Amino acid sequence: MKQFEIPQFYKSPIIGKVKDLRKIQDPRKKDFTPQLLDFGAVRFFIPRHFGFCYGVENAIEISFRTVEENPDKRVFLLSEMIHNPRVNDDLQARGIKFIMDTKGTQLIPWEELSSEDIVLIPAFGTTVEIQARLEGMGLETKQYNTTCPFVEKVWNMSTKLGKKEYTVVIHGKVKHEETRATFSHSKEDAPSIMVEDMQETELLADFILGKSSLEDFEKIFKGRYSDNFNPETSLSKIGVVNQTTMLATETQAIADFLKQTMIEKFGEANSKQHFAETRDTLCYATNDNQRATLGLLEAETQADLALVVGGYNSSNTTHLVELCEEELPTYFISSADKILSENLISHFNWQEKEELTAENFLPTHKIQPKEPVTILLTSGASCPDITVDEILQRILSFFPNTKSIAEMLSEL
Repeated sequence: MKQFEIPQFYKSPIIGKVKDLRKIQDPRKKDFTPQLLDFGAVRFFIPRHFGFCYGVENAIEISFRTVEENPDKRVFLLSEMIHNPRVNDDLQARGIKFIMDTKGTQLIPWEELSSEDIVLIPAFGTTVEIQARLEGMGLETKQYNTTCPFVEKVWNMSTKLGKKEYTVVIHGKVKHEETRATFSHSKEDAPSIMVEDMQETELLADFILGKSSLEDFEKIFKGRYSDNFNPETSLSKIGVVNQTTMLATETQAIADFLKQTMIEKFGEANSKQHFAETRDTLCYATNDNQRATLGLLEAETQADLALVVGGYNSSNTTHLVELCEEELPTYFISSADKILSENLISHFNWQEKEELTAENFLPTHKIQPKEPVTILLTSGASCPDITVDEILQRILSFFPNTKSIAEMLSEL
């Protein structure tokens, strides 16, 4: 796999060395057992896979290189490059301006841009309409396009389904940049409709089976389907794709449920004519990170808590939090600064979309006598390893009698 030039300040002296060791031990990435970092009084279990993925590294390399190579030009981003505040702040500090926010709200009018400017397309990709607008303004789009190849893979799958006269059901967060982009590309070649979760999928199935009315359908899915989608005719042949950062088990469950719906409606013998067997369109990193997190949770770690690190609007990170929350106390944080003391932590409640403060999150010797304290530590695909390092060292600072980092690494 290609190696990218990532700024040195994102690289990690601790996590980076552990990852390098695992690559040597498991070059084919078949071992999903977690790695123990034993400091004596406190232990960390980290998963086999986490942190920057191929698409993120590609986007970061192009973005920083573009700024360096064009000191006399204005450089813009359509929206956040990735969903990580540290990376986006770094880009803005180098003069890059965001044209829109993550919801698509215009921050800089199109009229303020000229053909002399540079506009970077983020890793999530962009819509057909915005792509056409940029090209119509005389702006270069290919050289500065950082769309993740795994997102483009989903678009290609949608095109294949459309050519075979299937309707595309997109499992994704409707307001997410990637889902908006995928919907835009998909509807070029196929009738397309978006579902966010299993509950909406069940409502869609009810309509397919004639258990609900067109009026009921419109209440739920108005604005969720393309102009070339006809509710009364477009649901006789369907295939499922997804936003690449969704929960893999949920996408599979949705696909299986819709397949059974088509079998119920058209019969087992005819199901292949009405439901397309698409391979899961999650990106490899999302899949690996989720599998590695499950491996972390299934291991006999007897952990006290989990720390999941990443941007609060990061879909793939949120799903890691979701997995961990099912098993043990979990804190979703964006940086080491969120660990206010050994007694207090500021963490994000992804369901209510609010930041909360929790007391006594860490069973330290001063509050809840326990030794060793065991922590599951992981991060999303857009989080720099250095951020994980800083959190690890922040936790270590609360334990005076631990092994040094050098000693721990040498024992590995």
